[in-house]
This record gives sequence, structure tokens and C-alpha cells, in this order.
Amino acid sequence: MIDTRAEHALNDGQYGARRATCEAVAAREGVPTLRELPDPQAVLARLTDPVEQRRVRHVVTEIDRVGRFVELLRAGRYDGLGPVLDASHTSLRDDYEVSCAELDVAVETARAAGALGARMTGGGFGGSAIALAPADRVDAIAAAVTAAFAGHGWTPPQFLVALAAPAGGRADR
Repeated sequence: MIDTRAEHALNDGQYGARRATCEAVAAREGVPTLRELPDPQAVLARLTDPVEQRRVRHVVTEIDRVGRFVELLRAGRYDGLGPVLDASHTSLRDDYEVSCAELDVAVETARAAGALGARMTGGGFGGSAIALAPADRVDAIAAAVTAAFAGHGWTPPQFLVALAAPAGGRADR
């Protein structure tokens, strides 16, 4: 986890506006949420407003990416997780437009320094990114991201390293 220490700007209504756009499209299509669209591609083709198109495209493709990520985890195909994270960040940056310079630099630098994939997390407009990396690359990634932030004159980022572990389960009493 890379805390960019960039201030969140969620209280200015931008995130809510994105959500409202998606809710309005879902309502026009007669479904409670975009997840229930029977043919998302047909809806995207009908949208004429480029902002609506980008927002809806992000949501429907993110739904697909989450499903793909789960499939890869269940199949033990961890090598495929990085590109899914990368595609998610690209969509959050370009279609949902909730990234910021600090998040983009953290993600791009982590990838260049050896992360398998990375993406912003949370509501965006500041905050944190996650990077999936082999344990032997963590220190190099942290050093590279810290150096990149220093090069921009930004507050140094903070890092939280978490190691993969077996999933929790119910304990029989």
C-alpha cells in the first residue's frame, strides 16, 4: 500500500457527480444499477454524451475486471493479476477520472520498479495505491516511489507492506 499523502478532495462533489451520472444511466435503462444491464455494450453504443460514455464504460469494465481477478485468484494464476490491476488504474484515470498526479506517479513508478501491477484504491482524488509485488522487490519499489516523489517536490509517501496469507475461515468450536 502506497499512501501518497495527497489530500483527498471527495467533499467537492466530483465523486458524487460520477455516481449520479451512472445512476441516471441505469435509471434510463430501467435497471437498479449498471451491474444489471443485460447488454452493457449496446448501452455504451447508444450513449452520445462522451462523459456518460466514459463513466459507464469504467463501471461495466470494472465489474468484468473484478470477476476476472476473482477467477484468477481461485485458479491460482497469480501471474495474471498484475495486468488486471493495471487496466483498472488506467480506467480509473482515463474513464472515471478520479486519479491525480501523485497516484499516477506512484502507480507508474511501482510498475517500473518491479511491481506486477498497481492501481489507485479508494475514492480517488488523492489517497493511496496498491502495488502487487514479489517480496524481493518491495524495498526497491518503495525507494523508487520515494525518489520520484522527491523529484516532484511532494511530501514523501508512506508504505504499508502486507504479505499474502491463506484466507481466513470458520473455526469449528
